[in-house]
Amino acid sequence: MMKQQITHPDRDTNFITGAYSDGVIAGGFLFVSGQASVDFKTSQFVLGSIEEETRRTLDNIKAIVEAAGADLSDVVKCTVHLTDIGEFSRFNAVYATYFSGVRPARTTVQSALGEGIRVEIDCIVKLP
Repeated sequence: MMKQQITHPDRDTNFITGAYSDGVIAGGFLFVSGQASVDFKTSQFVLGSIEEETRRTLDNIKAIVEAAGADLSDVVKCTVHLTDIGEFSRFNAVYATYFSGVRPARTTVQSALGEGIRVEIDCIVKLP
């Protein structure tokens, strides 16, 4: 099977986040690794309210998806990790603004997340 690595277009070449790719294309799909509220230009986590972190996280996903030649309407599945499930409605209000029409299938769970982040999202995208 052939695979193609996709990298966030703003990623600083010295910013190493772990033993994984931002995204991988395989079999007509893009698999986006868990993204968080990171500024890829400065290699820093940007902590804030659940709304702020959700926006930056989804903007990072959008940049990776677009780097692969797709857009958010092509996202078919998201998995969301929240540090506090009590913030779900506030998270969901922001999340809903990024997807219209047939929204992606989604799983949302409460998880312990590193670096003080409030939200992490990964997704699967059907490439056009």
